[in-house]
This record gives sequence, C-alpha cells and structure tokens, in this order.
Amino acid sequence: MKIIITGSLGHISKPLAEDLIAKGHSVTVISSKPERRKEIETIGAIASIGKMEDSEFLSQTFQGADIVYAMEAIGYENFFDHNLDIMETIRRIANSYKIAIEQSGIKKVIHLSSIGAHTNSDSGILAFHHDAENILKKLPNDVSIKFMRPVGFYYNMFAFIQTIKTRGTIISNYGGDEIEPWVSTSDIAKVIAEEIEKPFEGRSIRYIASDEVSPNEIAKILGEEIGKPDLKWVVISDEEALNGMIAAGMNPKTAKGFMEMNASRRGGVLYEDYFRNRPKLEKTKLKDFAKDFASAYERIN
Repeated sequence: MKIIITGSLGHISKPLAEDLIAKGHSVTVISSKPERRKEIETIGAIASIGKMEDSEFLSQTFQGADIVYAMEAIGYENFFDHNLDIMETIRRIANSYKIAIEQSGIKKVIHLSSIGAHTNSDSGILAFHHDAENILKKLPNDVSIKFMRPVGFYYNMFAFIQTIKTRGTIISNYGGDEIEPWVSTSDIAKVIAEEIEKPFEGRSIRYIASDEVSPNEIAKILGEEIGKPDLKWVVISDEEALNGMIAAGMNPKTAKGFMEMNASRRGGVLYEDYFRNRPKLEKTKLKDFAKDFASAYERIN
C-alpha cells in the first residue's frame, strides 16, 4: 500500500515507518524540516517537506495514497512560546487535515489522539485532542477513521530527572497509590502498524497502554534503577505546580493546561473512559523503560 506518515521521524513515526517499509509498503514521511530529508530517505521512505497547517501541500502529498496516519505535532520548545496559542494551533492543523483528506479523496485515516479525548472538560491541555477528533468526525461518512488513544508516554518521565538531581524527589501536583496507565512509543507504533493492515469500517476508538502503575510505584522502580531506592514522589499544590512551570519560562496558558491535566489524574477523572474500554496491555513494561531512564539520568549532569 501507499501510506502517508505525519510526525516526521519522531518517537512514533520513525519506528512505524521502518516497520511498514520492512513489510513492503511504500511510505511517504511528512516533515516541516528540510534537514530531515536525508534521514527520511536513508530509511527507505519518500520525504515530503512542508507544514501541517498547509492544506494545499497536504492535499498534494495525499494524492493516490491508500492510508494517511495523521498526528498533530507540537514541539516541546513551543510550550515556551508566549505568542503561541497551542489549542488554536492544533485546531488549525486538524482543519488542514480535514480539508486535505476531502480534497485528495482519502478514505482510510488513522489519527493519533490521546487519553482524555473523550471530553472537553477536566482534562486540561488534552482538550485539544477532543477538538481534533471532532473536527475529523465532520468528514463524510465514507471516510473511515481509527482514533488511536494512547495514554501517558513513558518518555515524559525524563522530565523527572531535573528535580531528582536538584531536589532528590519527583514532584508533581498528583501522586499517591492510584493506578494509572503508561505506554511505550514503540508499542504505539506497533499497534498502529497492526491497525493499518486490518479492515477499516466507520469510526472506531482504540486505547493503547503498556503498563498500569501508581506514582509511588514509579518512584520505587525508577529509584531502584538509578541507585536511589528511597526516591519519593512528592505531591505539591496546583498553585505551586503552575507557578513552577511559569517560573521555568512556560507560556502561562500552556502551563495552566498542564497543571489542569495533572490535576485530572487525581481521583481517576482522566481515566474514566479508559477503564470503561480497558485495552490489553502491550509488552513494554515500566521496568523495561527504567533502564532507558537510568541511562539518561547518568548522561545528565
């Protein structure tokens, strides 16, 4: 098949592209960075350089494709851009996808959404996934869409390294012994590759998770791996968390979204729909990721 992959060669898109190429599919990878062209071509994919907000560019790239894998990519550095409205940017990208899908005649779409997309309230910054899903749901009924809803990515835990190094603890405005799901990006790529080769019909939702652990268990597992068996997860107030992110230079509106997202983890509000539609857990467990975490911890001074 001819498959379009967005997200450049990121944590999900690169292993996904490599898997599909190994299976004999023709893969085009979209990136906004011209310097990525050589790397994309090196793995055997076709590079298409342009912006996700450019529906005309996307429409031309989508022409003749069998399936489009669409994700709204916002680089971490953009969280610190005080002139950028993350929510509005995501809406523009999703609308661009919608226009391009209609104009190019694509009938099969896999959309990378997220935990929290089931609601536009009590999910903080994750509400943009709800908006994006609803924009794509306005496509004609003959366009089949598989909405992939992964849970929190393991690699987001790398953000814990700084406070472990400087304060000897993991710090957030949620914590305790409540179980919550986490996922490996390699497992997400594997599931998407599976879904690409399965039949498409109507609109469907699939949650993706690799493990279910509590914050206190995370502190224990990561602490043991980095040689700090007494590592603790310390819970601070919403106000303290918000002020800390703003002090670090984050866009205040974006920081508020992250604070509210973490607050929604308390009491399992964020995970209500996940547990109603609980998936089979994938293979990469927290203890597997902990080895990568320890390697990163050692590299950072």
